[in-house]
Amino acid sequence: MSANFKPLRIADPAQFGRVAVLMGGTSSEREVSLNSGANVLDALRARGVEAFAIDGIPALIEALNAKRVDRVFNVLHGSVGGGEDGVVQGLLEAFGIPYTGSDVAASALAMDKVRSKQVWIALGLPTPRYVRIPKGGDVHAAAKELGLPVIVKPSCEGSSVGVTRVFEESQLDEAVALASRYPGELLMEQLIAGKANNAGEYTVGILDGVALPSIRIVPAGEYYDYHAKYVSDETQYLCPGLEGEDEARIRALALAAFEALGCKGWGRIDVMRDGQGRDFLLEVNTAPGMTSHSLVPKAAQAAGIGFEELCWRILEGSVR
Repeated sequence: MSANFKPLRIADPAQFGRVAVLMGGTSSEREVSLNSGANVLDALRARGVEAFAIDGIPALIEALNAKRVDRVFNVLHGSVGGGEDGVVQGLLEAFGIPYTGSDVAASALAMDKVRSKQVWIALGLPTPRYVRIPKGGDVHAAAKELGLPVIVKPSCEGSSVGVTRVFEESQLDEAVALASRYPGELLMEQLIAGKANNAGEYTVGILDGVALPSIRIVPAGEYYDYHAKYVSDETQYLCPGLEGEDEARIRALALAAFEALGCKGWGRIDVMRDGQGRDFLLEVNTAPGMTSHSLVPKAAQAAGIGFEELCWRILEGSVR
């Protein structure tokens, strides 16, 4: 066990009762969630937990009404049929069922990239400049305000769904058409780039109030897109991603961003580092992936916590 973490609080798996591993659903991240859920289910059962799978919110409601659930391990990713937007959390609160991860308000806030940024900016935490674009808004005016290059994406999706990098004005309309396939507002964001000072994309997992070692993501292609995240075996993950004071700073920034939104238990913060060595917050994931390619398990392993123990610790977080 890593010295940074407290000893496990629960020794007997029976204390958790009947644990529903909530996965799948109808969001754009369904397939990733099913993969995550299968891994979590196997890990909990290997440690003697009475765990079973539930696919999506309607099935969860049925199980709650039948009083078959004592606790929920939530790996239902995304919004609108997913489990990261506060809807599932509100449902479980209404039934009095404990669950893993952040509560209603924090989940809803973290799912909305625009509102997350507003909180961080109010607290003086660094995040790329942005423009909120309502449906039908003037994207060309927004691009002129920010200056190219920019990133266009849905404000309430994850897993790089609907994301386009725009380098020329002629690419804007196609980028908006893609992002508009998903519900909610659009977000246009300054593209953070550079090659010096270990510039690039990083992520920092949070577990039990501790920031895990950062991971620097080096995709085989130019960008860390959906394929690089979940399909390619050529993406490199360097952990820890930084050294010395730089590593300490990015971990402290990630923990501050997580706590600023009121998040609890576990999660993952995505960060971009520019060519001048400055870190910029992108988003918080309150129910991150738990697949073979996922980043929280990789960071936990680097901190001396294997996958089964990671799942156990996350589940312990539901015991208040």
